[in-house]
Amino acid sequence: MRTRLTVLLISFLLTGTVFGQDEPLRLERIFSSPDLAGPALRQAELSPAGDRVTFLKAREDDRNLLDLWEYHVEDETMRVLVAADEVMSGEVELSAAEQARRERERIADLRGIVDYRWSADGRFLLFPIGGNIFALDMEAEERAVRQLTDSEAFDTDPQIAPDGRHVAFVRDRDLWLVGTEEGEARPLTDSATETIANGVAEFIAQEEMGRSTGFWWSPTGQHVAFLQIDESPVEVTRRYEVNAESIEMVEQRYPYAGTDNVTYRLGVIDIESGDTTWMDLGEETDIYIPRVKWVPNGEQLSFQRQSRDQQTLELVIANIDGGESRTILTETSETWVNLHDDLHFLSGMPAFIWSSERDGFRHLYLYDYEGEVIRRLTEGSWQVDKLAGVDEEMGMVYFTGSEVSTTEKHLYRQSLITRSPEVVNRISRRSGWHEVSMDEDARVYVDTFSNSRQPPQLSLQNVDGERLAWLVENRLDDEHPYGPYRDGHQATEFGSIVAPEGHELHYRLIRPTDFDPEEKYPVFVHVYGGPTHRMVTDSWSRRMLIDQYMARSGYVVFSLDNRGVERQGKAFQDAAHLKLGQVEMPDQMVGVDWLRQQDFVDPDRIGMFGWSYGGYMSLMALAQYPGEFAAGVSVAPVTDWTLYDTHYTERYMGRPQDQPDVYEQGNVLTYADAMTDPLLLVHGMADDNVLFTHSTKLMHELQNRSYPFELMTYPGEKHAIAGDGPRLHVYRTITDFLDRHLLEGESENGGDTMQ
Repeated sequence: MRTRLTVLLISFLLTGTVFGQDEPLRLERIFSSPDLAGPALRQAELSPAGDRVTFLKAREDDRNLLDLWEYHVEDETMRVLVAADEVMSGEVELSAAEQARRERERIADLRGIVDYRWSADGRFLLFPIGGNIFALDMEAEERAVRQLTDSEAFDTDPQIAPDGRHVAFVRDRDLWLVGTEEGEARPLTDSATETIANGVAEFIAQEEMGRSTGFWWSPTGQHVAFLQIDESPVEVTRRYEVNAESIEMVEQRYPYAGTDNVTYRLGVIDIESGDTTWMDLGEETDIYIPRVKWVPNGEQLSFQRQSRDQQTLELVIANIDGGESRTILTETSETWVNLHDDLHFLSGMPAFIWSSERDGFRHLYLYDYEGEVIRRLTEGSWQVDKLAGVDEEMGMVYFTGSEVSTTEKHLYRQSLITRSPEVVNRISRRSGWHEVSMDEDARVYVDTFSNSRQPPQLSLQNVDGERLAWLVENRLDDEHPYGPYRDGHQATEFGSIVAPEGHELHYRLIRPTDFDPEEKYPVFVHVYGGPTHRMVTDSWSRRMLIDQYMARSGYVVFSLDNRGVERQGKAFQDAAHLKLGQVEMPDQMVGVDWLRQQDFVDPDRIGMFGWSYGGYMSLMALAQYPGEFAAGVSVAPVTDWTLYDTHYTERYMGRPQDQPDVYEQGNVLTYADAMTDPLLLVHGMADDNVLFTHSTKLMHELQNRSYPFELMTYPGEKHAIAGDGPRLHVYRTITDFLDRHLLEGESENGGDTMQ
């Protein structure tokens, strides 16, 4: 459920007097090309030399087909480096593993060049396509694309060595190696079986830990560290994927909460000799290895060891010669320890930067190799989001955080020798959301900026926040895809409500088109509510286009972030510990009660919609507060937490065998007998994340008690129900259902609403 945050597809929107004439915004237009957000960009990165910015850009006539582009800083020119159809012919049939990986990465609807990597020396750009691996030689006179592998197998996760001589990749669950200049591909490991895999990120690493790879090059390019996973302890789940013309039985090793996980071995391969040295992971085998990172000297390897209950996280350093390891830092919590990517080893001194939530907010610290704090770098009642870069020569550290507001993200700077950690220097100035990618020396950065009113401004900036160049200004003019609809764009209002218990709840609200304060409007409550994602951010996304559509359709649009959600301090998030399904809806009802106090809201026409965890929330709204909502829409919901995976579920609820009451109180079926209001249930019939079983159990329960509800299922679709056609159908179904119950004032009882 996690939601992975990359370079966003966003739109330049102006308010006030603009050119042109407003046209009705239709769902069909939201899900067609060209993208209303303007140029769709992903993975904007600076080259190692900082002389160019590369990114993936969608075609104007097909927003899901990506090519590789560059912006040359000195020449101020932008051009296509590699067009996808130059290196692929026709539609590519993805392997099952690649399909699953793209589903985990939330890019299942994308085609063409969907990923790429720079070599450390800046010579090669590496990208996979069609199950083969290609390299673009930036030093060649003609910038030739070289095909490195050509196999019937599907090669994935290519990573180039720092010295640029070799590429490691995964083929048939083993690690392989190929030279960038010449040579045949050869295996580095040969022990893969149906249950053993080398260099592969297991299901929950991809889905819940934010780790998409299972191997790492050493700084010298002489060694490759890799995780070997043994999936045999994970029980085989036999589930059915219902497709349009067939039903396929899939055997998936799915780690249900409370059941066994994979076991790990961490090895280091010498690529010349082929010898593998295994690192000492400790005596306990029921652990997680969420992160692996080389120490700059190339002689030591760090890994993070997380306990099964996730209340302990250890940073361990191992010597690659013999595999001996020692723990240098331990984080503990009575609830859970959040994972992060903020480990940075300094090359000029034996020290490292690390983030911790030990004082209630995530902040940066400087440690020595004995695990002692040298100094604190940041402090305050706000959160560091991510370490962005370190300039050791100038003694500066850069990071993004919420110091301005939980609704905004900004770039900041701090001295490595600071004596005032509570004082940080904000670099980004424009109000909204800044996603930052810095060069290796932390001298320049790419800023992808948006807010609820502003465009996807992709720019190159120096570390003082001065714009060096527009990469994509995305100016809104008569030719912009959103141009015909800009006059009708409704402003987003941000605010907060203090709950009776004293905690602050942030909300966003969009008023309907042609708003009349004397009228009473229905409310579209757009909810998520899960611990890993905030809804109330001043940023732009396709989700907001749906909200704009609903506002144009006559709804007040409302979202509120309840307790348990990230980025508002650990205590605010910890309220969900052992209480999933118990704290969220009381907070959401604070927002509903506030809405009902507004003169422009019709208190009897409030509906809730959510997807994934939001779908769970919509069900809990109808089940825990019957009669309070005019209708609810639940897409791909969890209903029974024993059917969800170990790492996510146990983090918040413990194991079901240890906490049976917690699981019962968090189960939708516990409250289903109380449901009386109209419900639309939606689910993909091949969902391998929130299994279709979640919805079939609920269907069975509701049918047994003759509770009428509406149902829409999608053959062959996974959790995201990807693709413009199916997505359009989803939202047509949702809006039709809500319009009938909220705009047309249908009956209060779901029994009279069935078609």
